[in-house]
Order: sequence, then C-alpha cells, then structure tokens
Amino acid sequence: MARTAAGTAKTPQDQAREAVVEAALGALGLEAKTRLLAGQDAWSLPALPEIGLRSLVMSDGPIGVRGALWTAEDPAVALPSPTALAAGWDPELARRAGALLAQEARRKGVHVLLAPTVNLHRSPLAGRHFEAYSEDPYLTGRIGTGYVRGVQSGGVGTTVKHFVANDAETDRFTVDNIVGERALRELYLAPFEAIVADARPWGVMTAYNRVNGTRMSEHGRLVNQVLRGEWGFDGVNVSDWTAARSTVAAVEGGLDIAMPGPVTVFGEALARAVREGEVEEATVDEAVRRVLRLAARVGVLEGAEPVVTEPPEQIHGEALSREIARRSFVLVRNENEVLPLPRTGTVALIGAAAREARALGGGSSTVYPARIVSPLDGLTAALPEGSLSYAVGADPDTELAVADRDFTLRAVCRDVAGKVIGTGAAPTGQIWWEDADLPEGVTRRGLHTVELAGTFTPRASGPHTFGVKGVGAFTLVVDGTTHYDGVHPSGAEDDPFEAIFAAPVAHARAELTEGRTVEVSLTHVVARPEGAPARAVGFALAHREPQRDPEELIAEAVAAARDADTAVVVVATTERVESEGFDRKNLRLPGRQDDLVRAVAAANPRTVVVVNSGSPVELPWRDRVAAVLLSWFPGQEGGAALADVLIGAHEPGGRLPTTWGPLQDAPVTQVVPSGGELAYGEGVFIGYRAWEQAGRTPTYPFGHGLGYTDWTYESIEAEGTTVTVRVRNSGRRAGREVVQLYLAPAEADAGRPARWLAGFAGVEAAPGESVEVVVELAPRAFEIWDESAGAWTRVKGAYEVAAGRSLADRRLTTTLTV
Repeated sequence: MARTAAGTAKTPQDQAREAVVEAALGALGLEAKTRLLAGQDAWSLPALPEIGLRSLVMSDGPIGVRGALWTAEDPAVALPSPTALAAGWDPELARRAGALLAQEARRKGVHVLLAPTVNLHRSPLAGRHFEAYSEDPYLTGRIGTGYVRGVQSGGVGTTVKHFVANDAETDRFTVDNIVGERALRELYLAPFEAIVADARPWGVMTAYNRVNGTRMSEHGRLVNQVLRGEWGFDGVNVSDWTAARSTVAAVEGGLDIAMPGPVTVFGEALARAVREGEVEEATVDEAVRRVLRLAARVGVLEGAEPVVTEPPEQIHGEALSREIARRSFVLVRNENEVLPLPRTGTVALIGAAAREARALGGGSSTVYPARIVSPLDGLTAALPEGSLSYAVGADPDTELAVADRDFTLRAVCRDVAGKVIGTGAAPTGQIWWEDADLPEGVTRRGLHTVELAGTFTPRASGPHTFGVKGVGAFTLVVDGTTHYDGVHPSGAEDDPFEAIFAAPVAHARAELTEGRTVEVSLTHVVARPEGAPARAVGFALAHREPQRDPEELIAEAVAAARDADTAVVVVATTERVESEGFDRKNLRLPGRQDDLVRAVAAANPRTVVVVNSGSPVELPWRDRVAAVLLSWFPGQEGGAALADVLIGAHEPGGRLPTTWGPLQDAPVTQVVPSGGELAYGEGVFIGYRAWEQAGRTPTYPFGHGLGYTDWTYESIEAEGTTVTVRVRNSGRRAGREVVQLYLAPAEADAGRPARWLAGFAGVEAAPGESVEVVVELAPRAFEIWDESAGAWTRVKGAYEVAAGRSLADRRLTTTLTV
C-alpha cells in the first residue's frame, strides 16, 4: 500500500478516492479551480456540476452545530463547553461528543465542522478559553484526538484550530505573537501534531494572528514545511473568517480556502495572479487537489466513495449532554461530606444564575438549543415538593444583556421606500444574518432597514433600561415613545464582528408595570461601507430589569439560607466577562456575588457554591463554605446534571484541566500587545509549569478533583516506558478515578519544567475493589526541541514517575531510565 509523508498507510479506498480527485482536477479550467478555493457565501464552497461536485457546507461546531443558518427555528443540541469536555479527562467521552456532533451536522446538511479549538490556556485572562481545552498540550491533544475521531467517524470533516498561537483575543486580527521555537514546538504546536498523527484530521484552520512576523494565513514555514512536510498532513487549510489578506502570499503560504465569500483574495483575484505570472498554476492545483480530497471524503464528489458509508448508530443528544456535564463537574472542596445532599431536609437555592442559566460561552460557538435546563429547573424536578426555596441574592449581570426572556420579537425587512419585503424569526434580540440567513425574498441589494418589533411583558415593576448593540443608524421605540434616533459610530475599524462583541449602549429608561405588555421596536438602517470585509447584518436590542437594592437582595438570601438545612449558591460569569472577541480585565465574579456567598456562608455552615464559569475565577470565600463545585458552562442539560450530582445519583467526575489561582499570583498574565507584538517571554513555562517554576501555590492545582468515594494507591511499577498502577476504591460507594502520571527529571534542569503530565487513565471500581491501569508513556514525553539542531532530542537519564490524583497530590513514585 502507498504511504503518506507521515508514514500512514493509504488504503485501497484512499487510493480510489485519489484517482477520482485527479480526474476531477484534470477536467477543470483555471477559473473554475480558483473559484473553488473561495467561499461562495459565508459558509459554503461553490458547486461545480461539470465534475459532479456539490456545494460543501461548513459550520461552527465546538459545542453544537449551528448550521448554515444561525437561527432557533432549527435548534441544535448544546453540549457543555470544551473546558468541561477536557475536565472529563476521557478521550472516549470526547469521541462520543464528536460522534453526536457529526450526527447533528448530517441532520443540518453540514459537511465540515470548524472545530476543535486546541489553543492553550496560556494566560487566565484570555476571554475565549472556555472554547479551548486545557493549559497542557498533552491533555489537549488527547481530548482533541477523541473529538476529531468522533466527528470523522460520522463522515463529517473537522478543522483543527486556530493554527497556531491564537491564545488571546486582544488585537487578534493584527497581533504578532513572538514565540521561541522551543516553546512553539513543545507547547503550542504539540496538540496539533498529536491530532494529525493520531486522528488524521481532514482540515485545519489558520489563525488571524501573526507568528514571529508572518501572518498565519501566509505562514509557509509552519503550514507547508511543518504541518504538511514534517507531519504529513494531507487535509485542507481554511482561513479564519476574513483572515486572508493577500492573494499571492496566502496561496504560496499554503492556504487552500479563503472564507467567507463571495469576495475573497482567491477566486478571480487568484486567477488573475496566475495569468500575470505571479503564481504558478501548479500551486493552485495543489490547493484544489486538497479541497477535492475533502469533498471526496465527506461524500460530495460524484464517483468517490465517502470515508463513511454507513453512519454510526443514533445518539440521544440530551442524554449525552447531561452525561458530559455531570462527568465534567469538578468538586474542589467538600468539607464534612456536605455533598451529596441528604435525602431529607430543605434546600435554599440562591443566585440569579440559578434561575437564568448560562449554558454557553459568547461568540461564534453560540447555538440555539430546543431547551435549557437551569439549576432551578433541575433541582425543582429532583427534590421532594416543598423542600426547595429560591432567592435571587445577587445578579451577575452588571450591564445590559441581549433581550431574551419575556420578549416576543419578529424581524421585519423593508426596502428604501418602506415596503415590507420579508420577515424573519427573532428568538432573541440578536440579529446576525449572513447573506444565506436573510429571510425569504430579501436580498442585500434590496434591503434598507430591519426592524425588530414585538412585545415585552415585564416580570417586575419599575424603571427598565433598553439599549442597542451595533454600528450604524438606529431608532428605538418603547411603549410608543421614541427614546433614541441616532448613529452608533464604529469603535474598532479592524473588527468585522464588532456588532456581536461590542458592549450594549443604554438609550432608554421606561417605567413599566409587572405583567402589563408593551410594544417595543428597534429599527436599524442597513449600510455596508464599500470594501468592508464582512457582509453580515448584525445588531441587537438590549435590556436590563429594574435593579433592586443589592443589600435587600442579599438579606433575603440570608434569611432563606438560615431557614434551610443546606444553602446552594450559584455564581457565574456573564457574556461580558467571558466571550470571543475580547479578553478579561480580572478574574473576579461580576456584581455582588462574592458578598452574597460570604453572607450566606455566615448564615448557614452547610453552604455549597456552584461556580458557573468557562475558565478560572477567584474564589476569595472558598475557606468559609462547605463545598465548591465547578460546573463550567454546562450546556443545555446543565441543571439536570447538577441535580444528579448534588443529590448523589452520580458523582462529579471532573478533574481540573487548568490551574485555578488568584490573578495576583498567576505567573503568566500578559494578553495586551505592546507595539503590535505580544512576546511569549515565559518560554515553555505556562500553566502549572509556570506555577511550579515560580514556587507559588495555586488555589486548586492542575488535575485536582474530588468524588464521593476514596481511593488508595497501592503500587506502581515501570518496565521500560510502560507504567502499571494499582488503585483500590477504599470508600463506601462505586466511583471513577483518573490516575495521572507525571514525569520529573531525576536531576533538576532549570531549562525544563519540574514535571509534566505524561499519561493518564480512568478507572471504575466498586467499594473495596482493586483495579490496575497500564499506561504506555509516549517517546515525546522524554524529548525536548533542540533549537540549535532544529530537531527533537531525547534527553537520556533517570526520571521519577509519580502517580496521583493531581499535580500536587502524588501518591506513589518509581524511577525509570531512558
């Protein structure tokens, strides 16, 4: 059999597909070839009927498949955030998640998912870390491999992203990340390399940023030499949306697809560059060959058998989302075994975040599930009637939020004469329409205004605040009164997605009465500046309820806690704290939530705090409460999963995929560029590596997580690089343990981390049962990148192998020599 550059054998089916690809390529002229390398719209490539090629459709999909249309009219299963998936420390669970998303993709007519995100948690301030897995490259690679295998087992492609060093959001379109070659190889490229080797992804997505002076959509050394040459990657390279800026540099730098369309640096611009001698047609042919190979793999190229001819068995989306959530929850504190909750007794549930669940992070990964189970919903269903009380306590929303609950809205489209030319659904106050999303009968050329019109029924009397998010001309009318008629200027000329990520601006304060429905309307004049890179229509109606006295809300919560046997406080971040598009300013919980927890804990010693955030926050009250449970962004079934764990029907199965600690102690925090550059001056020392190097103790270490049973580590043996560990469930109930293996050089080396994760395995056991795990340590665990030699070098000598429950809780050690 033939082999790829990486040494992977090509099957007869692979070779048959390649023959069809070559025949199709040979039948195309220059214009057709270059047209295929450019999006025909926001989410798809053009069909070429002359070679039997149907249109290939892409979609965002880290936690759910949005589809080509971003609408609630076609709901999507919403899984827990990628940080939650990584907290499961289970590549098989990630594979099952990927298989479900492939099922969703097929249902929605999607051929390629723009996922997974395998950038690293370099700084805790990065705003999009909820969409990435971990601070550790090995764990990230294992979970990403599981995800890619799962998606592609369903016949759907993946694009592993964002290649590479897209580890923060500030100035993400222009920043030049200065990264040493050793750190680049050992940390940031490592997850991509592992996934290419172990899962053979069908695509990658190159990032917006530059690396060491070169834009990633043009980075021939990293794409052509490393990704394709050294690793043998044979898939497509698609740009991040609007990232491709140069026709010649991009195609010669290894970019295959420039998105979104229809106007990109490829297409006619690329054909012209070939005709004028700036680009060799053979370079274009290589890109087209890779695109056709992807089309053949997913089944849209006539005559080529797709990789998957029979999709896997159907997966129940709600059930899997619930399972992932409870297996991702990390119990970091449980004094006096306050959890699980006793079968009898009363519970005071406290926090606005308990009633209005935040299931997802903000940005392009957002999807619209058919339902979201809040903690209040979940516990109400799980606990005996009359045993649960609820108090708001404190609201994490300190700004206006996109209009959602209690609004009934519709989008009305008009032409320049004011004639209605179409209407569309508006399940929330957010509009983001690419050309394909426009309502039936509406075209960009004919569209002049979009009016979000409908009703609002307040749940509270008092002054309600309304506002606008977006750029351009707006008119805001509430209950018959025009409160705003003006223009929002652009605040960031280089950000085509400002309408999604900008903060809402307040424009109206209306005295409304609980239960009395009023009409609301926000009209936006659609205008696209000449040459603007994004063609979307985007804006939002925002709202905030009347604000009660915070002290009064906390007092009510304290009273409820005092009267209950157990108090459960749910705290959370918001879309204005964690989102794509911007980084964080601090790690504090927004609003008065910290004050709320302190007050409730003082009133009830059995206080459990559930932390609903996608990445670390500071927990200044942690030693005053009985239990702390991290729930991440738990997806649509989060409230049901939370009830499962709190009542003890299932144990919390998660372990920390990233270190939690106060910002003032975090060794690596810089996310703001200086002079357009962001220096990764810490080298290979990020995450737990940096905490150990600095001699600092975090709040909760990497790998930490408690269950509802106890584990005794009985023995460890190493034979060569094979490590065998025996553990016993020494508790009173069945459970699951994640056995973690850390390597440390026997002789300290200041240029290397003190220790690093080299392997892990999950085990399940009944009370009193002993089980054995066998882990083969990969060769790369003993190698470093030698910058002078430009190669991997095996560092020979003795290594301590420690097995334990976390980086800090190492139970057994042995020594091996390589």
